[in-house]
Amino acid sequence: MSLGLSADEVLRTTRAVRKRLDLDRDVEQSVLDECLELALQAPSGSNSQRWHFVFVKDADKRAKIASWYKASFDAYAKGPQSARNQHIEDPEMAATQARVLNSADYLAENLHRVPVFLIPCIEGRLETMAAGNQAMLAGAYGSILPAVWSFMLAARERGLGTCWTTLHLPHEKDTAELLDIPYDEVTQVALIPVAYTLGTDFKPAPRKSMDGVRHVDSW
Repeated sequence: MSLGLSADEVLRTTRAVRKRLDLDRDVEQSVLDECLELALQAPSGSNSQRWHFVFVKDADKRAKIASWYKASFDAYAKGPQSARNQHIEDPEMAATQARVLNSADYLAENLHRVPVFLIPCIEGRLETMAAGNQAMLAGAYGSILPAVWSFMLAARERGLGTCWTTLHLPHEKDTAELLDIPYDEVTQVALIPVAYTLGTDFKPAPRKSMDGVRHVDSW
């Protein structure tokens, strides 16, 4: 199903979807493959294309990964990087951050019910291959993250919701063993829950003005 959105509409309304994921509807592999086919058009450093994309649909495997995610989320929610500790200098953002934390908590409690996980990977152990080499590390992540975002944009156009998460990564080695990913040769970079959305009427998110982040010629 195509929503017929323009490129600008897709870019403005591709949200981190958590509470509006349809947890009771299956996602056809053919639709996932359409999104992946578009994602594979993304750029990669030196045209290396060292990416791999693991779809997890087995309920038992999803439940195990979700349990590791929940353990990491519980620790994250109490820490300084939690949504409750962002934008604390701006009272106008308080309501937005409360919604973000509530939504994130919902996903942590229900992740096992999401019908598909996408785990994008790139060849090489980045923490050793690019240790101390910022250019190499940036290039490596820049060779996988654009493809994942392209997948998420393509999913939005097809009525699917996604969300960028990384909290399973403290258990990356366990996940690799569960999914037969060669841990010593491949780095997982995220876990993307994928499901059809409850409604498709997503709107632009509240964002601060570009005036505070735009710099021209100097900081």
